[in-house]
Amino acid sequence: MPLDEPAWWYRPEPGGAAAWLAPLASIYGWAATTRYARAKPYRSRLPVICAGNFTAGGTGKTPLVLHLCERLLAAGQHPVALTRGYGGRHGGPHWVGSGDTADDVGDEALLIARAVPTLIARDRGAGARAAEAMPGRASVLVMDDGLQNPTLAKDLAIVVVDGTRGLGNGLVMPAGPLRAPLAFQLGLAGAIVVNGPSGDGNGVADWLRPRFNGPVLRSCTEAAGNTAWLRGRRVIAWAGIASPQRFFSLLQALGAQLAECITFRDHQSLTEADAERLLGLGQRLGAPLVSTEKDLVRLKGATGKRVELAAATQTLPIRLHFAEAEAERLAALIENALKGRSGP
Repeated sequence: MPLDEPAWWYRPEPGGAAAWLAPLASIYGWAATTRYARAKPYRSRLPVICAGNFTAGGTGKTPLVLHLCERLLAAGQHPVALTRGYGGRHGGPHWVGSGDTADDVGDEALLIARAVPTLIARDRGAGARAAEAMPGRASVLVMDDGLQNPTLAKDLAIVVVDGTRGLGNGLVMPAGPLRAPLAFQLGLAGAIVVNGPSGDGNGVADWLRPRFNGPVLRSCTEAAGNTAWLRGRRVIAWAGIASPQRFFSLLQALGAQLAECITFRDHQSLTEADAERLLGLGQRLGAPLVSTEKDLVRLKGATGKRVELAAATQTLPIRLHFAEAEAERLAALIENALKGRSGP
């Protein structure tokens, strides 16, 4: 569970705190729906595919963005990623460059920029205009987050739902994890991907299908590349992501023995003391440090002990996997979105 999310958000029945916060949740939900209704979204000449979520916190959205970009590249498209750059100082429009750090553009933008040209823009309409003016052959925008953002029209919105946690108590923030009333958000989505370990999430998918008119697909999070080195290996795992337990469970499923699990807040910048603590723990226990790619990119441009930490930490790349039938359905959704916007 992320450290900045209340545990009671994900209890089946709303408790006392949720009841006390219900009036604020009503105001928050009203503001979200009203903002959307009053907006005049910019319609880009490029197709826009959005990867979003219904809830606050992590669901596997960044892996979906990377998966979509990889699919589009394989199909001969030239995708550009458009992201808010959460945690960075740039408001944009700003192209992520080799000299940028997580303090500049956020950790997710750095990770995505390894795969495709990536543009930071808190004003999504301005970001789309900047992408259109990009020298080269940008053919499609992949929007990281922004389902509830009304400033840019979307041709396909794919929403990721955590297959383990689902939608929690079903209430709007701050009484629950939803970013807006569920009925409203379902109307914004073109497809839903329930993401979880293999065999997990069927209950969430079954609950959603009668409530949603579009396709509900299943995916699971898998490690990419060689993982044989983890089998039987005693490791120290550390992570500052929205759902660190998902990462720790994946390590165990790959055969690793977890000597220690150290959790930081999502997007948290590590201090020299944090780095010294992790390095010292590795030396005392005689175990290698393992983390995620997203955590390691936050150490780019760091100094002192954080440089040593980056060098001492091995990463486990993570990707989304779809079964063949589900992958074909996803490919058809993308193809329809592109065909619907072919031409200027």
